[in-house]
Amino acid sequence: MSLPPPRRMNDQTALRQDLKKARLALTTRMREQAATAAIDIILRHPRFQRARSISGYIGSKGELDPTPLLEQAAAMGKHCYLPVLHPFRHGRLWFCRWHPGDHMTPNRFGIPEPDVRTGGLIAARDLDLVIVPLLGFDKACNRLGMGGGYYDRSFAFARRLRHISAPFLLGFAHEVQRVERLQAQSWDVQLDAVATQRQLYRRPR
Repeated sequence: MSLPPPRRMNDQTALRQDLKKARLALTTRMREQAATAAIDIILRHPRFQRARSISGYIGSKGELDPTPLLEQAAAMGKHCYLPVLHPFRHGRLWFCRWHPGDHMTPNRFGIPEPDVRTGGLIAARDLDLVIVPLLGFDKACNRLGMGGGYYDRSFAFARRLRHISAPFLLGFAHEVQRVERLQAQSWDVQLDAVATQRQLYRRPR
């Protein structure tokens, strides 16, 4: 399946619409097979193998779902977290400890979140590996999100403070979500790599 060209290459609204359609056109079986293949790639990655604290997300609306990866990570004794909307800092994320089977509650966007009252919270900069959702990406690991800017704000320190140890940001996507080139904005946080069902794309150094 190939992605139709957006109506205007600089029109991110049109590009987002095209990417959403392409993702939703995938069958359930295609999504499950893609997730399995991409997870196999991540399991072999040294960053995953060394990581003690890993954040993922609950896939929805055709997203590649990393939940099986988090379940395997938890079984390996790694600490797993899910993003929750920050209650005080608008537009930013906290990360709450998650265990398979935990009760989840939808946030105001309908995205399931663990209960911050029962789970341990961790700051974004203290994570080792972050599995990042996305709508589109290119070979340079530039990311196009849904437009809310939550990940860009939450991990802005990785762009500003080069001297600190930052989490490894790993995009997780269907191959059909890859586009030829994205125009990065000054506030965009570039991913370190992107895993699809076909291969691992690495950010140029």
